[in-house]
Amino acid sequence: MTDRDREPYQKGFFGRAGLPVAGRYLYPAGQRRVLQVGAVALFLVLSIFLVDRFVARGRIVSNGPLSVSHALFAEDCTTCHAPFEGVTDGRCASCHEESRDPLGQHTFAAHYVYRSGEFDRSAPSSEEYTCAACHGEHAGRDASLTDVPDNRCVGCHTFGSFQTEHPEFHFAAEGLPDPANLRFSHTLHVNEIRDRVDLDDVEETCLLCHSPTSDGRAFQPIAFDPQCGGCHLTTRSRTGWLPVRGGGSGTAPGVLTLDAIRQRGGPTTLWTQYANPADFQRRGAQIQKWPLYHQDPWVLDNLRRLRTELYGPQPLADLLTVSANVLPNEARVLYEEAIQTLRAQLQGLRDEPSREAREELSQLEALIEVAEERLRDPFAPTDENRFRISAADVRDDLSAAAVEAYGTVVDSLTAGCRLCHFVEQATIKRVQKDQRSLHRAEFDHGAHTIHMRCLDCHNVIPIREYTAEMQDAPLRLDNAEILNLPDISACRTCHTESKAADNCTACHLFHPSGPGSQ
Repeated sequence: MTDRDREPYQKGFFGRAGLPVAGRYLYPAGQRRVLQVGAVALFLVLSIFLVDRFVARGRIVSNGPLSVSHALFAEDCTTCHAPFEGVTDGRCASCHEESRDPLGQHTFAAHYVYRSGEFDRSAPSSEEYTCAACHGEHAGRDASLTDVPDNRCVGCHTFGSFQTEHPEFHFAAEGLPDPANLRFSHTLHVNEIRDRVDLDDVEETCLLCHSPTSDGRAFQPIAFDPQCGGCHLTTRSRTGWLPVRGGGSGTAPGVLTLDAIRQRGGPTTLWTQYANPADFQRRGAQIQKWPLYHQDPWVLDNLRRLRTELYGPQPLADLLTVSANVLPNEARVLYEEAIQTLRAQLQGLRDEPSREAREELSQLEALIEVAEERLRDPFAPTDENRFRISAADVRDDLSAAAVEAYGTVVDSLTAGCRLCHFVEQATIKRVQKDQRSLHRAEFDHGAHTIHMRCLDCHNVIPIREYTAEMQDAPLRLDNAEILNLPDISACRTCHTESKAADNCTACHLFHPSGPGSQ
């Protein structure tokens, strides 16, 4: 056996045949090329990251610069971006949602109940967009996050262009009246004001009553003192002569005098401490109040008592100053008014030094706090019917003649009120201070009055025609229930593709100004 046979696998030879072995390793040409390209690519990637980190400050590998609103988050992408999930709604909500907002102001649930109060619509849907789908970031520092394209809206709302496919406004399509619960004529008031203050411009009289808000976008709700008190319920206003309770027949309906109400006492009579006895004139078994005041406490106190005698005790209705005729989604207003009345009545107990009064006061305040806490829950059930009084509630033991006698006293007591108000079931009907129409849109009056005048759009009531001749329009043409608003055709004259904006967000907002906004 040769040395080659004893060491068949020595370096330099391959196998028993003694095939020579190369002195260095050989690499296939294709594999060498891959390694070279990989090394170059690694060098380039490292170079990009180094330049981005120390020179460009992260602007190279980012999708683009953040808007001014989120610019401070540019140093830490994980503030908004979750690994393998992108930008989640939860990251947005951590800054944009209020901690005590049960609905979430910026959620779809809040959008569903926005100014509708229909909480059963707030169930989640698989068709909902994420926050980032509508509010696109990384478009530059000057990019607007609220400039949402129409295609995001029509994904849920099957409306086309504003010019051709947007539906007619609901009030105009249905011919709905505006239940203001007031006896009111625009032309009568315009002519009266023009005569008193000597105005030639009809529209200047509009602004004497319709007061713009500080930003000019809208108008403040009509209130008695600034708008009506200058002409109505002056020192000449008075009630009719009213029968005094017990002054004649002991069973006949009548009113209580100021002294009788003071002697009755109770938490609802605190107003008697500052009432002026000189406002009352007595004539035998009859009494008259002169002058009258808006929401006159003597009138309201007697009206409440007459209502109780006529319809029986109505604990919830008696906590309201006026009737409970509100829309179901506005029932919370009634609960808030009732709680406010209870708090005012409790003020009388605070002057009682007895231990029993103090204990009762503490218990009642605890109950009111529980009611207020429950009212803050938007999902807590409310029912406006619990505050209502109907004609069917008249006491069974009263004869038709007695009911008629009560009606006569109520009419005489509220004669000054009924010049403007309606009275039903011995209750003054609630006035609607602001119109409920177009409540799903945001309208900026200030931007529109640059191009149009008031009566160019609000022309359903023929105000110009009748004020030019200083006469009042017939009630069928001019009353408080007529919505003096333009229909959609008037808006389409300016809002087109080539003129004023006609996209969805020009008029509509997705996010309400607060949970369950009305």
